[in-house]
Amino acid sequence: MSAAEFSLIVTLADAAHGRAISVEADEAARGRIAERLGLVALDRFALVADVRPIAGGMAARGRVEAAAVQACAATDLPVPTRITEAFDLRFLRDVDAPASEEDEIEIASDDLDLLPLDGDRIDLGEAAVQTLSLALDPFPRHPDAARILAEKGVLSEEAAGPFAALAKLRGTPGA
Repeated sequence: MSAAEFSLIVTLADAAHGRAISVEADEAARGRIAERLGLVALDRFALVADVRPIAGGMAARGRVEAAAVQACAATDLPVPTRITEAFDLRFLRDVDAPASEEDEIEIASDDLDLLPLDGDRIDLGEAAVQTLSLALDPFPRHPDAARILAEKGVLSEEAAGPFAALAKLRGTPGA
């Protein structure tokens, strides 16, 4: 396994009788996670999970809690956000990966939370970081973004879109 920003290795032996995990990332780990995910800041990152054995591997069910600051996609202003994201993952020995990037595979919704088991271990911390990554807003907007953009002369989507052009034509005599 590669060195992750927030590594938390759990082995099959650790999960043999079930294991409750509750951990918070320290400041250094939060800084590394924030850098990886392109965050302005990550003030809190916590993982709460129950890990148990299942046929062919182990299961982890829990949640990720975070207090993050993202940059507004339009203005670059800070956008604070709180995230609580549940997960239910299964790490299995026999999870097949496609033979090549060109192979087309169909994934059922039940397969979305299946991950390969790395020998007899998983990196639950890495899975938590990936869960946070998927939970983040890909285009965060600051509450004042529309006003700031309008002051700078940037048209809103409504004013610049194709329907705005049609509305202008409707109001033109002879159109």
